[in-house]
Amino acid sequence: MPERRGERFASAGSDARLQARLARLMAARLVLLLGVFGATLVLQTGGGGSGWDESQDGLYATLAFAFLTSLLLAGFVRGVRHPGTFAAIQLPTDAAIVTALIHFTGGDQSLFGFLYILVVVFGAIVAGRAGSFGAAAACSLLHGALLAAEGTGILPQRVTPATEGPLLLVFWSVHSAALAVVALLASHLSRELATADAELDASRSEVLRLRSHHERIVQSLLSGLLTTDPQGRITSFNPEAERITGRDAVEVIGLDIDDVIPGARSRVVDPPLASSDLPNPRLRLSFADREGEELHLGIAGSVLRDARGEPRGSVVIFQDVTRVVEMEAELRRSERLAAAGRLAADIAHEVRNPLAAISGSIQMMLCGSREASPEDARLMEIVLRETDRLNALITDFLQYAHPRPPKPEPLDLAKLVDEVLRMASNAASGVETGTEVPAQLRVEADPAQLRQLLWNLCSNAIQAMPEGGRLCVAASAAEAPQDERSSGRNVAEMEGLSWVEVRVSDSGVGIAPEDCDRIFDPFFTTKETGTGLGLATVHRIVEGHGGILRVESALDSGTTFRVLLPQGRGVGERSESQGRGGS
Repeated sequence: MPERRGERFASAGSDARLQARLARLMAARLVLLLGVFGATLVLQTGGGGSGWDESQDGLYATLAFAFLTSLLLAGFVRGVRHPGTFAAIQLPTDAAIVTALIHFTGGDQSLFGFLYILVVVFGAIVAGRAGSFGAAAACSLLHGALLAAEGTGILPQRVTPATEGPLLLVFWSVHSAALAVVALLASHLSRELATADAELDASRSEVLRLRSHHERIVQSLLSGLLTTDPQGRITSFNPEAERITGRDAVEVIGLDIDDVIPGARSRVVDPPLASSDLPNPRLRLSFADREGEELHLGIAGSVLRDARGEPRGSVVIFQDVTRVVEMEAELRRSERLAAAGRLAADIAHEVRNPLAAISGSIQMMLCGSREASPEDARLMEIVLRETDRLNALITDFLQYAHPRPPKPEPLDLAKLVDEVLRMASNAASGVETGTEVPAQLRVEADPAQLRQLLWNLCSNAIQAMPEGGRLCVAASAAEAPQDERSSGRNVAEMEGLSWVEVRVSDSGVGIAPEDCDRIFDPFFTTKETGTGLGLATVHRIVEGHGGILRVESALDSGTTFRVLLPQGRGVGERSESQGRGGS
């Protein structure tokens, strides 16, 4: 496609040059005719000979005809596509006009014999070798015919001829040979000009091809690319840069780079320009697009140099690495969880066994000491209660650190949600509960783990509404996630699965933005009595099922946890049919 485009460009360039050349020749022709007309007036007023008065009518008629043909041919220059056709009309006409001028201005003594040379040169420029030799032949024949007609008396002689008889033949032969030499030289120069034009067309075509190739590369980059001038104003902006920033190239061209990507100038534009010898590492910038979505950009800049190596601005390349940042956070969380798992066995042996001994001893003391004072009894009850609480904490931690592999089975999701919400209603006062789960919707998951997941999310929601509010659990079939990666699954597997989304929403106090990235970390909690293992356990269960967990929250606006669980191929349809059969 670019080659064809280049050929069309070369053809268009050749046509444009031909038309421009013909236009210049027509202009030169008119200037030359004006010069001939002026010379004629000078010769007549200066007494060029007694026979000139009788030839005035023919001379002026010839000049008028020459002007008229020049104007007519100039009108057809823009439509010329074939120079040979134009030359076939123009050259004989010019040769005839020159012959008439020579006849009316003295025959073999005329001052305008040199105009034959210009006709030959014109033919070479327009039609190459064929045009130059064709013009030379036409001029030679017409000149010979004129000399013969004047010598034999067919045409009247305006002045006494300088040569007669055999000398006239020699004069014509020398004149014709001179025209042939001019035609040879002009055709050679014309061929060189045509070769130069062809090379120019090829160069322009190659430049256009390279430019088109460069534009396609820039437009096809999966990274944002922009260039700036030395003052930091944007001079180009590729489509991926438009997609990442949400701004059109037309809108940002001419703006300072900091107006589009805040902080980019001081970090990736000015340092390379100040010292191009320093390495320019890839940096990360926080960026908010036009919709206000917080992104992370991986960005780097380098000096843009001209052909002489002088700096002329900067090249900045950037990518949306938000997902990479999220995956790094997931990896760090997984590393912390792995470390916690390795400590779990030691904690179980070093803490749980002594707790059991302490608890048993206190119980024996409480039961065997009938004479214990009420204060001692109260203190022993506190020890027992705190021992039980610590034991429960260790139990939760062990369950989190060493979860058993899930054993998925088809579940009636509406029934399971209803059971969990009933328990939540009994455990909370002032909280209104609701459910939006289709009766036929079924999910394939581990029953105990999914019940624990829902209970932890509902319990967390109730704690976020100390003054009451509304708790809602909704579920629906969902499409495969586009830009997410679930644990242990590749893209092909994800596209072949059906999905179910469970949403747990509350109208509570919400989560601070700075805490959203940490709420799934073990032992992180904002509650005075919380262990920080509830949401961490939820995350571990979702991860064990190969699902995706996301949270949407704002202070004083409530929170929504979205749990996306994958199903087996066709499980959604199979579960739906089973649900209808059991209902």
